[in-house]
Amino acid sequence: MKILLAALAIASAFFGNAYAQGDKPTIVLVHGAFADSSSWNGVVKILEKDGYPVVAVANPLRGVKNDAGYVADVLGSIKSPVVLVGHSYGGSVISEAADGHATVKALVYVAAFAPDAGESAAQLAGKFPGSSLGPTLAPPVTLSSGGKDLYIQQDKFHEQFAADVPKAEARLMAAAQRPIEEAALNEVQTGAAWKKVPSWFIYGDGDKNIPAEALAFMAARAHSQGTVVIKGASHVVMVSHPGPVARLIERAAAKASQ
Repeated sequence: MKILLAALAIASAFFGNAYAQGDKPTIVLVHGAFADSSSWNGVVKILEKDGYPVVAVANPLRGVKNDAGYVADVLGSIKSPVVLVGHSYGGSVISEAADGHATVKALVYVAAFAPDAGESAAQLAGKFPGSSLGPTLAPPVTLSSGGKDLYIQQDKFHEQFAADVPKAEARLMAAAQRPIEEAALNEVQTGAAWKKVPSWFIYGDGDKNIPAEALAFMAARAHSQGTVVIKGASHVVMVSHPGPVARLIERAAAKASQ
């Protein structure tokens, strides 16, 4: 046990020094509902090849305050400047988690919600017409806590969530999807870090979960430093178009390093 603790202490010191001495900010990736950390794999490959330290957080998907608290704990363990990236509901989480964290130098919203205080993801999704998510949801799974978990029906997942991803890959994503607790989508925001931290946005105009008009509204409201719209891209633009997503993150990182 003593040997193990000593090894952990050495590893902690090593990584702490690596963060402190690194020239590039750490990229922290937060997935959204119906996805998991593997949805960032294509983006991670590019970022790591370009020399960025990357952490893909396992978002609990239990509620904005809960999930933001977890991400904030992860942020607290990182000594370098951070570029915080959120997909979908993960945008709500990073908007809350970054509040008060001086190490977060940039926010990147990937087909993501950027709520203001007092707003919820569900409100923003319904602010403009175009979302077809509701009818594709499976009957909720009732939890022992009294809450309800939401999944997308597997036979509707490809068309609804990942239409521009190869069918075989989308089938695997459907089977491995992480559910979100229903209440999380209706929980109102208390923090809106994009009001203080520079932000960038990327999304596809073929998104069926969050209408492109809603995404454009949020980007404009946040005074986005750079907005990229991928023609025809689905809600999982980071899976189908990892290159443009990674490039935008690196643009944000370059700005954060100035």
